[in-house]
Amino acid sequence: MRCVIFCFSGTGNTLKVVEEYRAHLEERGVEVVLRKVTNRLDNFGTDDFDLVGIAYPIHGFNAPEPIIDLVKQLPASDKKYFVVKTSGEMLKLNNISSNKMAKILKKKGYTQIGEYHYAMPYNMIFRHTDNMASLMFDTAKSLVPLHVDEILSGNGQKLDKVFLGSFIAWLFRIEHKFMPINGKHFKTNDSCVHCGLCERVCPKGNIRLDDGKVQFGDKCVGCMACAFACPKNAINTAVLNGWKVNGKYDFSATPKMQEGDHENYCKRSYIRYFENAKKVKADDNKDNK
Repeated sequence: MRCVIFCFSGTGNTLKVVEEYRAHLEERGVEVVLRKVTNRLDNFGTDDFDLVGIAYPIHGFNAPEPIIDLVKQLPASDKKYFVVKTSGEMLKLNNISSNKMAKILKKKGYTQIGEYHYAMPYNMIFRHTDNMASLMFDTAKSLVPLHVDEILSGNGQKLDKVFLGSFIAWLFRIEHKFMPINGKHFKTNDSCVHCGLCERVCPKGNIRLDDGKVQFGDKCVGCMACAFACPKNAINTAVLNGWKVNGKYDFSATPKMQEGDHENYCKRSYIRYFENAKKVKADDNKDNK
């Protein structure tokens, strides 16, 4: 079996989960090709593959615009596909994020056989602790092999529908219009050393160094890769600057629930997610004894 996974990942959190998928699929004898979704949507066919994966971070209860652009360009096919998505909170409202994408793929003949949502630390809004980030990733790693087995069996997980979900998703897709406008007003401060890292990490090719100055274009999709990766924390993200998160997470920290600032944010949803993951893992262990 051959599987292609199309992955959009600005700051790398979704990619970390996808790498787990690739490893476990390959353990089961599946040949995996990982294709990163960038501003160059070439070589994105599905004819040579038996299974298709689509992976993305949730942006405002929706798939990010590059994923929508991708599925619009995929050829019609009777292939089966699965969805891997990440977000900084486990609210049920995130179930609606694939609605538009799924509608487009259904019209093209694709059949969804599973959709999986994992908590991964924020790259915008606020900074999770490294302990919380580690707990999130460890939980994802414990679930991925079980989810891979479900996908390969053709009996993958389907997320519960949300009342008025399509309408709510449509409302929040205002982000797709807002981000290019806001992104044009990104700027650097005097801390900038013109290292060019922001230009290199931008998946949309929206940033360039011109005559020693950092120029931001009108193709921003709000992935925050530039602000997150900047070694000098020198990027001002305009209207969203108060939500900026800078610097990599230490996923080797001791896994532990958020403490201190923001420890009560969506606390019940996190506890429910982590406890359910433990139960799923325990049930699987019982079945395998």
